[in-house]
Amino acid sequence: MNRYDAFVQTYETGSFSKAAEKLGYTQSAISQMIHSLEEELETKLFIRSRKGIELTPDGQQFLPFIRNIYHAHCELIEKKKELEGLESGIIRIGTFSSVSCNWIPELIKGFKKEYPKVHFDIKQGEYTNISNWIHDGSVDFGFINPDAVKDLIVHPLETDEMLAILPPNHPLSHNQMITLDELSSEPYILLDEGDLCEPLEFFKTHHMQPNIQYKVYDDYTIMSMVEQGLGVSILPKLVLHRCHQNIVMKKIEPQVVRTIALSYKNKNVLPKASRYFIDYILSTFQKKRTSKPKMTSFYSE
Repeated sequence: MNRYDAFVQTYETGSFSKAAEKLGYTQSAISQMIHSLEEELETKLFIRSRKGIELTPDGQQFLPFIRNIYHAHCELIEKKKELEGLESGIIRIGTFSSVSCNWIPELIKGFKKEYPKVHFDIKQGEYTNISNWIHDGSVDFGFINPDAVKDLIVHPLETDEMLAILPPNHPLSHNQMITLDELSSEPYILLDEGDLCEPLEFFKTHHMQPNIQYKVYDDYTIMSMVEQGLGVSILPKLVLHRCHQNIVMKKIEPQVVRTIALSYKNKNVLPKASRYFIDYILSTFQKKRTSKPKMTSFYSE
C-alpha cells in the first residue's frame, strides 16, 4: 500500500520532499514508489513544471481509483484500530468557518471528556468542497447546507438567520430593517460558498441581481472590507456572533435564512470513533432543541 500512500500524498502536497516528510520516508524512497506504481500502470503519473509536481493526463484519470484504494486502506487500518478500542480513532470532519469557530471546539471538548485519546482531523472549506470530500472519503462526515449535497444522508441541525452588514455611517444604517431591493443597489461583497450561495438564491427568487464588486472566500475578510466602506454584504448570524469589526448589522426583509446540517455517505462503514461522534452531535442538538431555558453556548441571538 505504500505506493498508493506515496501517490496521494505527493499529489496533495505537490512535492516529493513534502510527501516524504509527511510519510516518514526519504525523497528517494518516495520517487521509487511512484516509479514502481508507474511501471505497474505502464504510464507516467507526474511531471515537473514551474509550479512543482503536476499530474499527467493519465495521472488525472487514475487519481480517483488510486484515491479509492488509499481511502479503503485507511478505513481498513481504522477498523483494525477500532478492534483495539475507541480511544485510538481519528475523526475526520469537513466544515466551514462559522461552524468551526462556534460549534466544533465545544463539541470536541465535550466528547473528549469521555474519549480523551480520540484525535481530530478538521478540513475547512466551502459547501462544494465539503460535499466532494464526503463523497470521495477524504472526510468521514461534514457540516453543510442540505441544498448543496446530493446522494448523501442529511440531518438538519439548526436554522441560522442571515443579516445585512453595512459600514458605519452608511445611509441605510439607521433603518430598522434593510430590504433585498435596497441591498441590490449597493456595491456588494459576495461570500464564495461553492455552487450554492444562500443570499444569491434569495436575490434570484425575488428577481433581483446584486451589484457584485468583490468575491471573497472568508467571512472575516468580508467584515473588514465592509468596515472600510468597500461595500455591503449578507453573512450568517452564527459567524457575526464573533464579529469585532466596527460594522452595522441589520435584519433583512424578506428574511434570509440557511439550514446547517450534518451529512455523511454511509454511517455503517465509518470508523467507530466517527460514528460515536455523529451520535454525540445529534444528541447534543436534540437536547438543545428541547431544553428550557434555551442553550446559548452554540448560538447567540
